[in-house]
This record gives sequence, C-alpha cells and structure tokens, in this order.
Amino acid sequence: MDTSNPAVFVNAELLQFYVGRRVRAVMQVVRSEGGVVIGKSTDEKQLVVKGPPPPAPLTNFVEVIGIVDNDRSIRAEIWTNFGNVIGMFYSSHSISQVGYHIGLCLECE
Repeated sequence: MDTSNPAVFVNAELLQFYVGRRVRAVMQVVRSEGGVVIGKSTDEKQLVVKGPPPPAPLTNFVEVIGIVDNDRSIRAEIWTNFGNVIGMFYSSHSISQVGYHIGLCLECE
C-alpha cells in the first residue's frame, strides 16, 4: 500500500476544500454516460466523477480515488466496486460522522 500520497475521505460538500488534491469518496451510482459517472455522495448531494470507469461493470456503490476538479467533480484514478447493496451505516451517517466514530480527523492536514 502506497502511503506517500494519502487521499482524505470526503463527501460532496467537502470537495470545495480539496480542489487540486487527491481524495477518496464513496457514492451511490445514479447513472454513467460517456466517461462521466453521476452519483449521490454520502451527504445525499450529487457527485460527478470523470475519467475511465473501472474495467468491471460499475456496481450500485463504489469508492473512487482521484483529484478534485472543482466543488462537484473528481477526476478518477482508482475505482473500487462495493457491490449493489451497502449497509444502513452508509445511508444513516455522513462521512464526517463515520470519520469521527473511527477516529479520523477529516479537517486535519
């Protein structure tokens, strides 16, 4: 595992603070069209991911690691399919609450 360039966990609302930086986000895929994947972030806001999708077909839930283009889009580097069903933990907690519970500081750098 490469730890030289870590990617902070974000939701759509936090993207504005990381433009030009490497991040990771979990999202529910809404649709995919022409190299762009539109999804719903953990904070229920729209997230746009550009770039080539993973070699395997996208599942309903994915994690993407990439560079933030602007306050609503990420340029994908790495995709991870999480499957078509994800537990209630996803739907009932924002990413910052999840980070708090597992001891991550999402605003720290």
